[in-house]
Amino acid sequence: MGFLDDAKDKLTDAVDSQGDKIGDAVDKAADFASDKTGGKFDDKIELGADKAKDLLDGLDGRNDDIG
Repeated sequence: MGFLDDAKDKLTDAVDSQGDKIGDAVDKAADFASDKTGGKFDDKIELGADKAKDLLDGLDGRNDDIG
């Protein structure tokens, strides 16, 4: 198993066990970015946060970890 495979497995395990906390962190980062830009790019920030959560949630082939 290569380095990237090992890293993906560890990330998948983290998302499986801490999905809610990771989702909250992505939301907090999006809120921070929105505050710093004065809400000017809220649509793009929200889209990016949703895509990040979907990508992380789908690492194990199931979309069941991040809400």
